[in-house]
Amino acid sequence: MKPFAFFVLLLFLSFSALAQSHKQLHTVALNDSIPTINLKEINVISHKQGLFGFWERWRLRRLIYNVKKVYPYAKTAGALLKEYNVQLENAKTEAQKKKLMKQAENELKAKYGKQLMQLNFTQGIILIKLIDRETGNTSYDLVAGLRGKFIAFFYQGIARIWGYNLKVHYDPKGKDKDIETIVKLINEGKL
Repeated sequence: MKPFAFFVLLLFLSFSALAQSHKQLHTVALNDSIPTINLKEINVISHKQGLFGFWERWRLRRLIYNVKKVYPYAKTAGALLKEYNVQLENAKTEAQKKKLMKQAENELKAKYGKQLMQLNFTQGIILIKLIDRETGNTSYDLVAGLRGKFIAFFYQGIARIWGYNLKVHYDPKGKDKDIETIVKLINEGKL
């Protein structure tokens, strides 16, 4: 047997063995089988060209930077809320609940206060939306539930003076879809 023919035969046998080792799903349509492959979902962020594309890319880069900066705080807020809810459920009296909330507030101010004060306006808005995403409640509802409606009203008034709204809801399929895409990419480790 010639070396070339032997090589072709060896190559053919390796491909047939490889084909038999992989299981593929087949769809039968009109008495014919069609191989199907299930692929992972991908997220696409488009980049436009031209002058308007430049500003769109700049806006997208800033949004990615801002989301990456505040998303860890939102995740921490969600985890801490679960922890504090367990502690509040175990509290027996209203005085114990108030003491726990005051202690939690002081701990959070000491640990994150300086960092949160350094956030810019856009990062603050994104943080409010991501807190709603992580906890399922708006920031106003969280403050009202934990500190009372009067304090929540007071904080909302101060926030409105500075241009924030604590009652804003996160809309992952509407105006916040870019933020949702970026968060998914961060969770997948792609950003």
